[in-house]
Amino acid sequence: MTMQSISINSAEQVVRPPQDGLPFLRANRASEFTTEAGALSANDGLISAFEADSAAAVQIDASGCAVIPGFVDCHTHLPFAGWRADEYNLKVTGASYEQIAQAGGGIKSSAISLEAASDDEVIAQAEALATEMLEHGTTTFETKSGYGMSVEGELRALGLAARLGESVVQQIASTALLAHALPSDYDVDGWMAEVALMAAQVAEEKSATALDIYVESVAFDNQQLRRMGELAQEHGFDLRAHVEQFNSNRSVPVALEVGARSVDHLACLHPDDLKSLADSDCAAVLLPGAELLGDEEVAPGRALADAGAITVIATDANPGTSPIVSMPLIIGLAVRRYRWTALEALVAATLNPAWLLRCSDTTGSLEVGKRADLVVLDGPIENIAYRFGHNPVAVVIAGGEVVHVRADWKERISGER
Repeated sequence: MTMQSISINSAEQVVRPPQDGLPFLRANRASEFTTEAGALSANDGLISAFEADSAAAVQIDASGCAVIPGFVDCHTHLPFAGWRADEYNLKVTGASYEQIAQAGGGIKSSAISLEAASDDEVIAQAEALATEMLEHGTTTFETKSGYGMSVEGELRALGLAARLGESVVQQIASTALLAHALPSDYDVDGWMAEVALMAAQVAEEKSATALDIYVESVAFDNQQLRRMGELAQEHGFDLRAHVEQFNSNRSVPVALEVGARSVDHLACLHPDDLKSLADSDCAAVLLPGAELLGDEEVAPGRALADAGAITVIATDANPGTSPIVSMPLIIGLAVRRYRWTALEALVAATLNPAWLLRCSDTTGSLEVGKRADLVVLDGPIENIAYRFGHNPVAVVIAGGEVVHVRADWKERISGER
């Protein structure tokens, strides 16, 4: 990647944290972010100053527009193979996720598609989706295994994620979702024994930084969640957990007890567990795309924000429940359905997920010395949600290189690129 000297000039809003060095910001402090007019310059791949640089090789006219950090999508299921549009038709006509899964659809269907696809086919699809994500402002994203559903399949998925990370512009973080669904030829104890062996191998090979588990009526329970927490602690992984998506299984207290770094979904979060989650340093990752397309309950986003939780939003990009890769679309859903402000949603899409992925010291907010992972919007940040469905991303800069310019913005940029 070629690093360039860049000057972004005359912006209406430059969105900055209340102070430098914050690892995250609880949602009840999001209003402390500033949105003053100004400029930003970058050199050698890093943000260098909050002023224009007339000597910079690349000059960007951001008048009337906002400059924000690149989006951090901390919950995706890339790489995967194929799609499951037929299941969506079933959902909208009344079939539940559980019914589809019990009939052989859902995760098992994606596992069959992944097994049938060649490595090159999987990577080609994932690269195309990563390009679409980049055009919507995502400069860092997470990958997951979970569609392997065999020892060989899960290890292959992690290898494909590593290969994807070598070929895309974005930074990636890899998660080993080793307990996503129970393979048909195992009982729960047998599979968790395999998970323990895989966790040790993944730790040795350093092919992931987190372990993940899906706790639900069609998947695993709190006993296996506790076991996954033990494995994470034993091998030095972060623990993440899909919980409370369709039912209130009271998984949050267990996740907190075993030191989870995040609990994801939370559409059916039990009211008695909200305060303990908000008081903790465990991120509450909300996935409004899955909620909408699955006609799920709406997570208590407003209550979590008011209570001071570390709130995060993500696409949950996957072929079944949330075939969405646009973070602006997710921001629009969060603002409307959780009754969040634009700043609350923006913090949940940048700094807080960067903290979750352990990269907020280098990205996720606009600070001198951080990576120049930057997005220029075509208007103020409030327009992201207001112009729902419109892609507001005009320019994307990743690691100090201009990597995407929308066609109608080419005249706003001058210099060598």
